[in-house]
Amino acid sequence: MAVDSIDVQLPSGKSYKQPIGLFVNNEYILPKAGKKFETINPSTGKPICEVYEAKEEDVDVAVEAAVKAFKFGSEYRSLTSQARGKLLTKLADLMERDVEVLATIESLDNGKSISMARMDVQLSANCIRYYGGWCDKIHGKTMEVENSRFMYTRHEPVGVCGQIIPWNFPLLMWSWKIGPAIACGNVVVLKTAEQTPLSALKACELVKEAGFPAGVINVLSGFGKIAGDALARHDKVDKVAFTGSTVVGRAIMKASAESNLKKVTLELGGKSPNIIFNDADIDQAVKWSNFGIYYNHGQCCCAGSRIYVQEGIYDKFVQKFIETAKATVVGDPFKEDTFQGPQVSQLQFDRIMGYIRAGRDEGAKIEIGGERHGEEGYFIQPTVITNVNQKMKIMQEEIFGPVVAIAKFTDIEDVIEKAHDTTYGLAAAVFTTNLKTAIQVSNRLEAGTVWVNSYNTIHHQLPFGGFKQSGIGRELGKYALHEYTHVKGVHLNLEMPAPIY
Repeated sequence: MAVDSIDVQLPSGKSYKQPIGLFVNNEYILPKAGKKFETINPSTGKPICEVYEAKEEDVDVAVEAAVKAFKFGSEYRSLTSQARGKLLTKLADLMERDVEVLATIESLDNGKSISMARMDVQLSANCIRYYGGWCDKIHGKTMEVENSRFMYTRHEPVGVCGQIIPWNFPLLMWSWKIGPAIACGNVVVLKTAEQTPLSALKACELVKEAGFPAGVINVLSGFGKIAGDALARHDKVDKVAFTGSTVVGRAIMKASAESNLKKVTLELGGKSPNIIFNDADIDQAVKWSNFGIYYNHGQCCCAGSRIYVQEGIYDKFVQKFIETAKATVVGDPFKEDTFQGPQVSQLQFDRIMGYIRAGRDEGAKIEIGGERHGEEGYFIQPTVITNVNQKMKIMQEEIFGPVVAIAKFTDIEDVIEKAHDTTYGLAAAVFTTNLKTAIQVSNRLEAGTVWVNSYNTIHHQLPFGGFKQSGIGRELGKYALHEYTHVKGVHLNLEMPAPIY
């Protein structure tokens, strides 16, 4: 049964039409159990609306829709690669057309500042358009082995791709997952985070408007332990892509192994070191480091949450960094000058405050922040912690909030050892004016991304993913296409006689 959209009130007093059903076969439908769950405005702690919840049986329905769309002879499989590219570029155009409504939903549901939300929508459109351009450029190779044989390879779509995205970048992660999957000719069943289902559901209206055949892109709202687990274990899902915590990533791998051994890519947590050398441009290092931790309220897997400053400029850097952090505008995400909005939920708020208490109990010094900001919602003051050591909980575990620890180092060997003293390897940064230092340190760091004299400048053309327990495989760029194809070798016998036994 089709489900109508509902009117959702915005803080401005205006309203918009929000889809609340499960998006399957290009329609918003009721789940079999007909249950809903609330999504909360993190700025107020109050409900925005209720959306329908997918259970295991609803995952089955969505997967069957995807399987049907992927069959040979279907409308989708009959499309040329150029036609698939046009669908993606049309979707990108529609996202740009509706940037304001999508950004507004993102700010309402996630709490990110409206200026950052607009940027996320644009980056999402850029990513979708980029993969639209790849559709007719995915091909294999020919191998001239000998005159009697002709050999070639084909890069073929994996099939039904189960995709599970996080709450920190709802629309951006939606585009990161859908773009390469569709570019390679796959079909998708995507589960949004239960905290932030709204923008992805709204974007599905654009999927239909762009002309995607039914069943190609299916989006479910639901909880990880139910719908996410069902998707990861489903025998008709050929690949699962997950972005989120390392703990859940392990569960995804286990579910794959216990079901049909589906292909798995994981983009997981981080505890990224941000290294500031004595010769760095200190003003630029402070500004970029501030952006590196407080961007998206610290809710960023690659956040520069461990800043290591060489001893010659340590005191000066800390003083300037604190001054910059104090100037961070925290508050209503719908105000144009706001940089840092609320944390996404009460659970996340409590978790972050627990880490701050742990740091204080272990002897660290809270230079600024460490408390709630305001009277309602899940706002936390930008927090700077010093007097830390490598064994402290706040130096080892991912906090995922506006909390940074600053430590001192002596030389390259010292800081490399400290940077690697973690189970993670997602990202890192180096600030120096010495090209030799920049290259040597970047090459030695165990991280999937290294920024030099900047931070958090992710681009859709460059691969993103982790070393160690920060994940398996890569998102973005040409490299992501490898995660969504099987490579087949074809041998043609031209004149080679059969073997004689």
